[in-house]
Amino acid sequence: MAVKKGDFIRLDFTGRVKETGEVFDTTIEDVAKESGLKIKKTFGPVPVIVGGGHLIKGLDEAVLGMEEGEEKHVELEPEDAFGKRDPKLIQLIPMIEFKRQGIKPRVGMSITMEGHEGRIQSIDGGRVRVDFNHELAGKTLEYDLKVKEIIKDDKEKVKSMIQLYYPLDKINLDKIQVEIEDGAAKIYMDELSRFDNRPYMDVTLSKFRIARDIWENMDIKKVEFVDVFTKKEEKED
Repeated sequence: MAVKKGDFIRLDFTGRVKETGEVFDTTIEDVAKESGLKIKKTFGPVPVIVGGGHLIKGLDEAVLGMEEGEEKHVELEPEDAFGKRDPKLIQLIPMIEFKRQGIKPRVGMSITMEGHEGRIQSIDGGRVRVDFNHELAGKTLEYDLKVKEIIKDDKEKVKSMIQLYYPLDKINLDKIQVEIEDGAAKIYMDELSRFDNRPYMDVTLSKFRIARDIWENMDIKKVEFVDVFTKKEEKED
């Protein structure tokens, strides 16, 4: 069974910058350790929908036609990865703008302004040079890919989207129940998986994205999230 557009899959990958061989991302913990990659994440195959906007253009195209368990090495030009560098996205920002926001800028610092993430390149007097290009823009990338699984069960497809948008170290997928009936999916979130410590808008946006991906790629028209609270029994002395 070959991968096609709209399939739910679990994908292992390692991405490197072709010019330097530097690993910038991987789903494999041993590779991260060997390369000295310091990123905080839960390692393991990533659930994605092929053609669903979860992967960069070149990877979406690369996985098409692959079989479950198949491995592939691909090379992506900037146009198929994170795009070419745009000189217009390098801006000089007055120091006073940082002072207004209580930010003390330093070279190499990542900042977010008006929803755009950038990195400070230099500080010269009263002006700060910020590059809002993606850090991998303009680079040719190499990826090692492996399709670990083509997800066939509808309930597992729903759970895979929960896994994609919610960090695995914060939820227990085994405790999340999914019911599908008459074109509707009902997702029961136990009290350990509701993310009360996350901002309300983040939780709402994650739920919307899960629902949208389910609507667009499954024969389901309605998605309902149900918070489940269980009374804890008091222990006797």
